[in-house]
Amino acid sequence: MSFTELLSYEDALASYDPVMGLEVHVELGTRTKMFCGCSTELGAQPNSQTCPVCLGLPGALPVVNAIGIESAIKIGLALNCDIAEWCRFARKNYFYPDMPKNFQTSQYDEPIAFNGFLDVQLEDGEIFRVEIERAHMEEDTGKSLHVGGATGRIHGASHSLLDYNRAGIPLIEIVTKPIEGAGERAPEVAKAYVAELREVIKALDVSEARMDKGQMRCDVNLSLRPNGTEKFGTRSETKNVNSLRSVERAARYEIQRHAAVLSSGGTIVQETRHFHEEDGSTTAGRIKDNAEDYRYFPEPDLVPVAPARAWVEELRTGLPEMPRVRRNRLREEWGVNEHDMQSILNAGAVDSIVATIDAGADSTAARKWWMGELARNANEQGVVVDELPITPAQVARVAALVAAGDLNDKLARQVIEGVLAGEGTPDEVVDKRGLKVVSDEGALGAAVDEAIAGNAAIADKIRGGKVAAVGALVGAVMKTTRGQADAARVKELILERLGVSEG
Repeated sequence: MSFTELLSYEDALASYDPVMGLEVHVELGTRTKMFCGCSTELGAQPNSQTCPVCLGLPGALPVVNAIGIESAIKIGLALNCDIAEWCRFARKNYFYPDMPKNFQTSQYDEPIAFNGFLDVQLEDGEIFRVEIERAHMEEDTGKSLHVGGATGRIHGASHSLLDYNRAGIPLIEIVTKPIEGAGERAPEVAKAYVAELREVIKALDVSEARMDKGQMRCDVNLSLRPNGTEKFGTRSETKNVNSLRSVERAARYEIQRHAAVLSSGGTIVQETRHFHEEDGSTTAGRIKDNAEDYRYFPEPDLVPVAPARAWVEELRTGLPEMPRVRRNRLREEWGVNEHDMQSILNAGAVDSIVATIDAGADSTAARKWWMGELARNANEQGVVVDELPITPAQVARVAALVAAGDLNDKLARQVIEGVLAGEGTPDEVVDKRGLKVVSDEGALGAAVDEAIAGNAAIADKIRGGKVAAVGALVGAVMKTTRGQADAARVKELILERLGVSEG
């Protein structure tokens, strides 16, 4: 029986307690695949980056990627995991067109990293600990393209195309223990965990972790149990969710769907589900297999992995500052509150601001431009700020021109607009557009005299003590100079001409 109605979120949480499990796949940024020498570069012609090993041809023998092993250990250490002294690869057997070998080389009961945790900070500052079950190594599958249907899925398609370039790319799968106790904040916890994990992966420099490019994908497992009970309910697994917002929406939707089914006397089916970005819904995929259905057995063509303890400790000492520690340090250095720091994080602007400060700008100016004009541009274009065609050094140069009095804020915004439009460096845009502040005292004085003469009534008000009216004369001068005057200096000149003290 199919249920499409949802219970309200409030009603769902009044009766049921959500339990989550999050499985995140991260594509490692190695130059070659996990078990062969084929390139991992994106954008190549379909099936041009394949060989007998990743195509599973008879007699082809795999060789493990050493950088892949190193990256897996770094991830495990950053997630406070134990690192196995000895572990093996296994064959996960299933038959699907995008898996040319008819099995995936993975790890089953002997992962390289296990029993860890990651503390994540929610928007109100609360710290929630997510416990990690395991992080294990495996390879990615190929890519199926279903042609001829309306949805891009296999149902209704006339035929399918297969690209095996991605088959064999190194993956790390990070699996949480059951996440309990989040209650109504479960969707928020899911989003915060994936966001923090992404920042950790980026800090380690083992992957770009771009969810929009499939370099990081999350499977959201969710079940409900009646409030006050301990036994887990039957779970669903929403596959390959590829944005932070979608992780939160998928968890929320499944809570409401499960609650509707259970409150109507129905039974939850253990299955995979597809997430739909357009409306935040999920639909049924296939009945979920249990581990025994995959007929795992040790990979006979690969020797066990036994990382030397000295090497593990060397990697531990070389770990970078972790993102949450770094954010807290930067927040104190910049003098911003938790809410503002969260906004900077949400905009993806932390690294850009740091680089702008390193290029010579003060922290206030760097934050102002990245979180103001540039964040607005990024939002309009549907990209993150660090994808805009402007460098931190160029933003620092704009800030320097403002600090020197060569630009005011209005002109600086035009300079940024020109840089984003490909008109050159900030200095080149200033020269081409003629955007420097008018600083010649003679020219400014003439513009001030003209404004006073043309607005005699306002000038009389100012002489009579209504100093606030000076804004109108400043506006007239700014109009005459096309916004290229220093407004503060214009105000000083007007009051001097009228013999009025601002105090």
